[in-house]
Amino acid sequence: MKRDSRIYVAGHRGLVGSAIMRRLEAGGYSNLVTRTHAQLDLTTRADVEKMFATERPEYVFLAAAKVGGIHANNTYPAEFIHDNLAIQTNVIHEAWRANVRRLLFLGSSCIYPRDCPQPMKEEFLLSGPLESTNRPYAVAKIAGIEMCWAYNRQYGTQYLAVMPTNLYGPGDNYDLENSHVLPALMRKMHEAKQRGERSVTIWGTGTPRREFLHADDMADACVFLMERPDEQFAGLVSGDRQPPLVNIGCGEDLTIRELAELVKNAVGFRGEIVTDVTRPDGTPRKLLDISRIRAAGWLPRIPLQDGISNTYRSYLAQLGEKRQ
Repeated sequence: MKRDSRIYVAGHRGLVGSAIMRRLEAGGYSNLVTRTHAQLDLTTRADVEKMFATERPEYVFLAAAKVGGIHANNTYPAEFIHDNLAIQTNVIHEAWRANVRRLLFLGSSCIYPRDCPQPMKEEFLLSGPLESTNRPYAVAKIAGIEMCWAYNRQYGTQYLAVMPTNLYGPGDNYDLENSHVLPALMRKMHEAKQRGERSVTIWGTGTPRREFLHADDMADACVFLMERPDEQFAGLVSGDRQPPLVNIGCGEDLTIRELAELVKNAVGFRGEIVTDVTRPDGTPRKLLDISRIRAAGWLPRIPLQDGISNTYRSYLAQLGEKRQ
């Protein structure tokens, strides 16, 4: 990509999309195309077609998606599969029609089987049953990977799918009904601290292991990949036997209980952490193998404890409070 390349960031107000915007702007990219949901409904094909015909982007970051934690996935499975299939189908197809040079599709590590060997390699895709609590979302994301691969093979496009691990950072969703585990823990700890409560309850046993990556590191990886020279990028997206898929993570994980302790320390909550074993644990472990992107020359920079502390400061700023 050149600094004046026309770049469309779909989902630019979300956790990942806003981080990609920060990274592009910091890198001197000045010709950025964005649309809010009110301006463009990505589930409506005619509207997406009109936008691509008008703006003619050269590069696309497809970060728009309907996302949420276990509760949201269990409560709204139809919306999770319908909306995500519609968004990615419309954007990928219209990118092809508009002769977009490169497209980066963002998926999720939940695409891998529930009992996948650890760490999870890209070739483990479709090698076993999915986790039931987020199956509709995972199936939609797998369809997006397959769509990128199919268009590459049939039309010679340059579409790359990246699978991030669990993400967190500024702009996250802190709704206790629909958020992921880290922002939910942060809000619970903060509110318990404010109320002077003696304990905070976490879902499940606390034993499942998860990997966490700051959204700014994820954005840096995405831009890094899209900036690769033609020969290197072609090597990532071409092939008849392997989909154009790259894992993005930090290569380390910890238990949910250990995560809760880190959040507790960052927030300054001094109470007890209690587990609710009547709630689901989800997948036992999700650790990505990041050998492929590491071989390309990228590594994360933000340590988890530092990232959680920075995120808590942004959460307090969002609330209009100061850290005590």
